[in-house]
Amino acid sequence: MMKIFVTRKIPNAGLDLLKKEYDVEVNPENRVLRKEEIIEGVRGKDGLLCLLTDKIDKDILLEESNLKMVANYAVGFNNIDIKTATEKKIPVSNTPGILTDTTAELAWALILAVARRIAEDDRYTRAGKFSGWDPLLLLGMDLTKKTLAIIGAGRIGTAVGLKSRGFEMNVLYVDRTENNILEEKLGAKKVSLDEAIKKADVVSLHLPLIKDTRHMIGEKELQMMKETAILVNTSRGPVVDEQALIKALEKKWIFGAGLDVYENEPNVPLSLKKLDNVVLLPHVGSATFSTRSKMAVMAAENMIAGLKGNKPPNCVNPEIYD
Repeated sequence: MMKIFVTRKIPNAGLDLLKKEYDVEVNPENRVLRKEEIIEGVRGKDGLLCLLTDKIDKDILLEESNLKMVANYAVGFNNIDIKTATEKKIPVSNTPGILTDTTAELAWALILAVARRIAEDDRYTRAGKFSGWDPLLLLGMDLTKKTLAIIGAGRIGTAVGLKSRGFEMNVLYVDRTENNILEEKLGAKKVSLDEAIKKADVVSLHLPLIKDTRHMIGEKELQMMKETAILVNTSRGPVVDEQALIKALEKKWIFGAGLDVYENEPNVPLSLKKLDNVVLLPHVGSATFSTRSKMAVMAAENMIAGLKGNKPPNCVNPEIYD
């Protein structure tokens, strides 16, 4: 019987599927494993099911000669050394599509929370400061008929754009290719990054983390934004220069920010935590019961296909089958 190592417990829907055909070992501790622990866990295993918090580097992939499949429980796969996996003819898979609407909904939760200062309102009320209606109390920003800039118009970026219809927003998008869905359904316009940032009332980031996107939003871009603008990041933390963002929030270059991801997760700088004009979430973009279970099933199905010698449905390095 083939053996699989799972780096952290995932919903039972996926684990039960794997256990029907394979010997499955799951990390019993609810924490991110150290590199040496992953190496030990994968030793003698045929499959590795890992999370976006696991750095599966060259050392791990070269250490285990039996490894036949790596299934990532995430859409992104920048945590895996794809080059080495491809050289070793190890298929790597991800879980795209399933979490599109769930993550888009969270992006909108952040947009609304920042615009109407929901977290501040909550803290204010819980602290017993609410003494009655006040015409100048915790004023926020309107969204209706404002301009939304989607930076990265893939699946999630498209879903965020489509959900803006209820606010009758003007939509701009930045991407390498034209997005016919956004253009046909919203009259969205493809523009340069600079134009999007200058004109937007809300900037929502939906980019993969690659060399070209690291620190795509830095001090220069933040200074170009409106003082009334909102920045939301539900993609990958390093897309934003975190220190530059802290400076922008402290100096009120922008109205506020909503973050679900951070540059050095799980570390969140104290200077960021101290700010009132940012809403901070613990990387929960896909965190609904339904979506996380569907991700587990997809990861399991990818694993099963790969171990049976077939191309996984969501293979990110399909060239190994050429």
